[in-house]
Amino acid sequence: MFEAIITPAALIDETRMTRNISRMQNRMNALGVSFRPHVKTSKCIEVARRQLAQGARGITVSTLREAEHFFAAGFVDILYAACITPNKIDRALALRRRGCDLTVVVDSMAAAEAIAEKGQIEKHAFHVMIEVDTDGHRAGVKPEDRLLIDIARTVNDGGSVFAGLMTHAGSSYELNTREALQHLAEQERRLIVMAAKRLRTAGIHCKIVSVGSTPTALSTESLSGVTEVRAGVYVFFDLVMSNVGVCTAQDIALSVLTTVIGHQTDRGWAIVDAGWMAMSRDRGTQRLGRDYGYGAVCDVRCEIVEDYILATANQEHGILCRGDGTADSDIARRFPIGSLLRILPNHACATGAQFSEYNLVGSGAAPERWSRINGW
Repeated sequence: MFEAIITPAALIDETRMTRNISRMQNRMNALGVSFRPHVKTSKCIEVARRQLAQGARGITVSTLREAEHFFAAGFVDILYAACITPNKIDRALALRRRGCDLTVVVDSMAAAEAIAEKGQIEKHAFHVMIEVDTDGHRAGVKPEDRLLIDIARTVNDGGSVFAGLMTHAGSSYELNTREALQHLAEQERRLIVMAAKRLRTAGIHCKIVSVGSTPTALSTESLSGVTEVRAGVYVFFDLVMSNVGVCTAQDIALSVLTTVIGHQTDRGWAIVDAGWMAMSRDRGTQRLGRDYGYGAVCDVRCEIVEDYILATANQEHGILCRGDGTADSDIARRFPIGSLLRILPNHACATGAQFSEYNLVGSGAAPERWSRINGW
């Protein structure tokens, strides 16, 4: 099946991906919320279509290029989840005027005023959400800040439509116990619901209350007051997520097919053609419970070869060796020249971004190629 594929190549295990999609959608259905998958992980039309076929409603994107690409393929309900800046508003407006139901996000008065001003000039009502910071991880307005109400009023008074609130509990990637994940998930829910209540008390309609991260979505016990969940990496999972504890290595649907191209037998190294240009430079497992270097080593069936990792990566070369640092004198026999291996990624989003296409495998037929979008 794999011999005709030029390595390094990105592979999607169809069975694992389908199982991951069903798991998340079934959980959101049971919790009674809408699910809006984040397509920044796959950036692939075919993957997103499978997510919608399982019951997802709309998509989340991280770039306007993604929004344009997915809209051209028939996706209309799109949330652009990075805070918009004045130099990108014209592109957002162009999408909306072509019929895209694009919602943009702000977390500052400057951005809200820029949207309001452009809407007034163009006589167009943008749909706008405010990002709320519920864990101190990255962007967003504090849920108790007066700025929250001021931004919402600026949006409404400027003639745009204030659609609601969103948050992302990105600090969940640093946790690794069920108790800690449940605690953060409840904090995420509680604080954004509190923020929505503050707006409503101030007389501002808040229709959408949106939360999202793969670890909190799979750990939360209640989504009372929440209307929507967003998550992305769950569709493939990765070694960071297995360290966090929301999946196992056997759930990881994305891998990189690579070929053994040489050895340094005195050092116990096998050299493969997947370096950081294939795996990315993401070393996300370095600070977690189990460090996989640049990826976990698997055979062509995607069964983990225990005790081996991709320890070092140059641009086009990867160094495969024992994870404990001891030299394997039998490395050339164990991994002969020309043998094929699959490497599981630390971060599926970053590894996927190294490729322009995926090879869908696992159905028994010849691999099917699916393109992906890159860039901004």
